[in-house]
Amino acid sequence: MLSSLTKGGAETLRERPQRIKEVNREIEAMGGKVLQQFAVLGPYDFVNIVEAPDNDTVARVSVELSARGSVRILTLAAIPIDAFIARLQAKASR
Repeated sequence: MLSSLTKGGAETLRERPQRIKEVNREIEAMGGKVLQQFAVLGPYDFVNIVEAPDNDTVARVSVELSARGSVRILTLAAIPIDAFIARLQAKASR
C-alpha cells in the first residue's frame, strides 16, 4: 500500500507521531498485518508492506482508512516472484 497524508493527516501525525503504530494495530484488528513500513520522499509519504489472507481484506482496510479523510491509499497486490514464475510455467505447459 502506498499512502499519502492529507493536510489533516499530516497535522495529526505532527501532533501525535505514535498514531502510525495505532493505525497498524487497527489494520491487524481488520485482519491484515503490517510487515514493513517506510517513510518516503516523493508523491507518497509511506510504503506499507501489508499481509492479508485475501484481496477482500486489503480492500476493506484501504476503504476503512481512506474513509477517515486523513490518508489517500494506492493498493497494489503483489505476487511472490517464485509463485509468479510457477504460474507462468504451469500455463505454458498446458
